[in-house]
Amino acid sequence: MVIRRGLRSILVTLALYLVSSAAVGYFMFHAQHGARGLEALGGLREKLGEMETELAGLSDERQDWEKRLGLMRDEAVDRDLLEERARIMLGRVHRNDVVVMGR
Repeated sequence: MVIRRGLRSILVTLALYLVSSAAVGYFMFHAQHGARGLEALGGLREKLGEMETELAGLSDERQDWEKRLGLMRDEAVDRDLLEERARIMLGRVHRNDVVVMGR
């Protein structure tokens, strides 16, 4: 009887350790490799860096457009800007202009 009780207590204790270590292993694995794990966090940080770079470029472009629109909104429109826009819209060039064709 004493051997069975001792064997049973050892087996129950061993089973509890196995189940708890399996649960801890499961959660640790998913903390590292899961959809919201540490590896996914690294990917998100890379994507954030790319988006911040894109945002900086777009902010510069926006400031450029705001500057150009400011020139168009004034009471006296900038003649160079007006001429440039008219040439682009009409597809005309001045006889002294050099046209460089892109791709």
